[in-house]
Amino acid sequence: MFVEITYGQGKEQIRVDESCKVLLPNKVEIDNENLTIETALKNPISSISFKEFVKKSDKLLLIVNDATRPTPTAKIIDILHPLLSNITDFRIIVATGSHKPPSPEEYKFIFGKYYDLYKDKIEVHDAKKSSMKFYGKTPHGTEVAFNDVINKYRNIVTINSVEPHYFAGYTGGRKSFLPGLAAYKTIEENHKFAMDNQACALGLNSNPVNEDMMDSIRFLSEINVFSIQVVLTPDGEIYKIITGDLNKSFLNAVEFANEVFCASLKKKGNIVVTVAPPPMDINLYQSQKALENGKLALEENGIIILVSKCPGGLGQQAFIDLLCKADSPEEVLEFLKDEYKLGYHKAGKIAELATWADIWAVTDLDSTVLKKAFINSCNGIQEAVDKAIKIIKNRGKKPNLIIIPYGSLTVPFCQKR
Repeated sequence: MFVEITYGQGKEQIRVDESCKVLLPNKVEIDNENLTIETALKNPISSISFKEFVKKSDKLLLIVNDATRPTPTAKIIDILHPLLSNITDFRIIVATGSHKPPSPEEYKFIFGKYYDLYKDKIEVHDAKKSSMKFYGKTPHGTEVAFNDVINKYRNIVTINSVEPHYFAGYTGGRKSFLPGLAAYKTIEENHKFAMDNQACALGLNSNPVNEDMMDSIRFLSEINVFSIQVVLTPDGEIYKIITGDLNKSFLNAVEFANEVFCASLKKKGNIVVTVAPPPMDINLYQSQKALENGKLALEENGIIILVSKCPGGLGQQAFIDLLCKADSPEEVLEFLKDEYKLGYHKAGKIAELATWADIWAVTDLDSTVLKKAFINSCNGIQEAVDKAIKIIKNRGKKPNLIIIPYGSLTVPFCQKR
C-alpha cells in the first residue's frame, strides 16, 4: 500500500507493506469556523464577553504566537478586528520566547492580510534585549522577569493554540507569558526542569515545568486577561475554541486537545517514521518534538526516522553545540549533570534517545553536522524505510513499521498502559 507523507510544502508517496500501522490523530467533527470563533467570544469561562472586555479597555495589548506554532492568528483577528479598530491605544506583541524574530514570510503567516494594516502596532519580544520587570522567585527558584509592556497595557488578550508538548505537557495558556514574554534567564531556569521524568507530553500534575509556569503567572494577578485558546485538527482546521479566564480556558481546551491528538497503540514498532509537518519543521530544534513523540511508539533497539525539511537550519545553537562537542550520547548526559544552558534540554532528549535506539533523518540539513549529533542522514523517505526494514531483518526480527504523519502533534500511548 502507499502512505502519503508531508515533506516541506510538498507530499511524497511511499510504498509499505499492508502490515504497516499509520498512527493518526483522531477525526473530530468540525463546525463553521467563524461561528465557532464568534460563539466562543460571546460565551467565555469566568469572564465578561470579548465585546464587553474591549469596551472597557481604552488601552489593550494583544499577545500572539510566533511562526513556530500552527495557531490560526489571522483567522481569529478577522473576527476581532472590527472591535479592536475602535481602541485608542492598541498594540500587538509577538511572544517569541527565546526564538528569533519572525522573517517577512513568517509575519505573513502569522497575520495574513492584517500585517500591512497592523505592522506599525506590532513589536517583537526579545528575551535578551527587551525592557523587563522583575517580579520575584517561584517556589522552584526561577527568577521571574517579564517584558515591561505588560505593565503598560493592563488589559491583555492572548491568542494561543493548545496541543500536547513534550515537556510542558501542553502548549497554550500560561505559555503566552512563560516562555512567550519572559526574560532569557527566566526561560532558561524554567526549561532546565525539562530533564525531569515528570516533564512529559500530557503531563501537568507533578510536572515541574508546568508548575513553575503556573507559579510565574501568579505574579500577574492584577492584569486583566481575556484568553483565546484554540484546538486545531492536524490540518489546521479549528475544532474548538475556549475563551475567558486564562487558566480555566486552557484546562478546558486540554480536554479537547486530548480528543484530537492522543492516539491509541496496541503494540510498539521496531521502525517508526515520525514526521514534523510545517510549520513545526522550521528547524531541527523544533523538529525534535516529532522525535520525542515518535519514541513513545518505538521498541528498544529500534530505528526512528525523522522526516523534516528544516528550512530554517538547526535552530537554537546551544543544543547542537552540546551534541557536537561530545563523543557519545552518554557523554552528553554527563555534561548535563554539571551545566545547563537554554537548549541543552533538547540535546539531552536526543542523547537519551540515542542510548537505546538508532536515530535517522530525512532532511535538508548537512549530514556531517547530523552525524555529530548522533543522527544518520538519509537521502529520501522511501530509501530510509527500505534500508531500515533490511537492517531489522538482518537482526533476526520481523519488521514492525509505524508511520506517524503528524509526529509533532500525535502522542502515541499503548492500550496496556
